[in-house]
Amino acid sequence: MKEIYQQLGIDERVFAYGQQFEEKLKERFQQIDQTAEYNQLKVIKAMQMHKVSAECFMGSNGYGYNDLGRDTLEEVYAECFRGEAALVRPQITCGTHALALALLSNLRPGDELLSPVGKPYDTLEEVIGIRPSDGSLAEYGISYRQVDLLADGGFDYENIKKAIHEKTKLVTIQRSKGYQTRPTFSVAQIGELISFIKNIKPDIICMVDNCYGEFVEKKEPLEVGADMMVGSLIKNPGGGLAPIGGYIVGKKECVDHAAYRLTSPGLGKEVGASLGVIQSFYQGLFLAPTVTAAALKSAIFAANIYESLGFPVIPNSWESRHDIIQAVTLKSKEALIAFCKGIQAAAPVDSHVVPEPWAMPGYDDEVIMAAGAFVQGSSIELSADGPLREPFAVYFQGGLTWYHGKLGILMSLQKLYEAGLVNL
Repeated sequence: MKEIYQQLGIDERVFAYGQQFEEKLKERFQQIDQTAEYNQLKVIKAMQMHKVSAECFMGSNGYGYNDLGRDTLEEVYAECFRGEAALVRPQITCGTHALALALLSNLRPGDELLSPVGKPYDTLEEVIGIRPSDGSLAEYGISYRQVDLLADGGFDYENIKKAIHEKTKLVTIQRSKGYQTRPTFSVAQIGELISFIKNIKPDIICMVDNCYGEFVEKKEPLEVGADMMVGSLIKNPGGGLAPIGGYIVGKKECVDHAAYRLTSPGLGKEVGASLGVIQSFYQGLFLAPTVTAAALKSAIFAANIYESLGFPVIPNSWESRHDIIQAVTLKSKEALIAFCKGIQAAAPVDSHVVPEPWAMPGYDDEVIMAAGAFVQGSSIELSADGPLREPFAVYFQGGLTWYHGKLGILMSLQKLYEAGLVNL
C-alpha cells in the first residue's frame, strides 16, 4: 500500500502521518455507514413504492409531455424527502439557479425576504440584489433583510423576532456554511428556528438551502417544518452521476409556483423533456447515500489531520457533521494555493492541470478552485476552493469514494510539506 501511494507522489512521512488518524477513526466511520444504510433503504423504499421501471429510463424530447421517467422521479424525490411535490429537472442548471427559481417564483413585488442566518452564499448576493444585477429580486421591488448570527454561531432570536413584520413573506435558511467559518446547522437546529418563526407568523414560507446536506443525517429539513428544500444534483443527491440539474421539494403550492416560473404560466410541470439524462438521475439518487458517506469520511479525515497541525478547522475533529464541507483556515495565500494544487494533483481527470486564482462570475474576490471531475463543477466529487481573502480558508468537499478522498487529503498535505508550510 505504501508503495502505490509513493508512486502517486505521496512521501513516506506524509503517508505515515495520515495512517495514524485513519486507525483512530474506524468507529466514527462505522457510525457514518449506519446512517448511509438507513438512507439507502429509504431511497429503495421510495423507488419501489412508486414502481420505478425500465420504462422510466427511456427519456423524452421536444415538449416532454407524459414523460413517465421525469414524473416518477419527482414522486420518488417527494417521498424520499417527505414533501408534497418535487421539481427535479435538467433545465435547472445549478444550485444557485434552483434557489433563484424558488425565490423569484414565491415572492411578489412588495414582499420582503429575510435571512435569519446572516449573509447568504456569495452567488446569491446578485440574485437578491445585495450586489446590483439584472433581474435581481430588488429590481422586482422585493426587499431584503438579514439578521446576523451571534458570536457563538447561534441564532439571534431577539432580533429575528424584531425583523419579522407584515411584509415578511419568505425566510431563507442556508444550512451549510458557504464561504464563512461558521458551523453548519443540524436538521434539529433548523427545526427549532422554523418553529420559532412560525410561532410569530404562521404563513411565512420557510425555505432551506440544503446544498451539501442531503443524506448526511437520517432526517431532512421538510421533516422539521420547512416548506421548501432546494439543492443541486451535482452535489449529494446526484451521487456523482447526474451531469446537471437541480431540485425543489416541498409544499405543492410552492413547487407549482417554481414550475410555472421555470417553464411558463399555464404549462408548469407538464413540459420539460428529460432528454438522455434521466437514468443517471435515478442511479445517482440510488448511490447518493453511500457517496455522501464517503465524502463525510474524507471531511473528517481532513479535519483530524489539519487540526493536529495547528490549523483552525470547522467542524473540528470530533464535532457532529451536518454537511460534507470541511473548512480549514490556512492563514496564508500560499498555503491556500498549495492545498488546492494537491487536490487537483490527486484527481482522475486533469491531474496535470495546475489551478490558478481567477475572477469567477458571481464572486466578489478572486477564487481558486481545484476540481478534476467527471462532471464540471460537481462538488460531490473531490474538490476544494476558496476566495483569496483573509483568513485564507479553503473549503474541501466530496470524494465519490473514501479512498479517493483519502488520497486527495494526503496530496494536499504533500504540497504543503514540499513548500515548507507544515512540519511533520
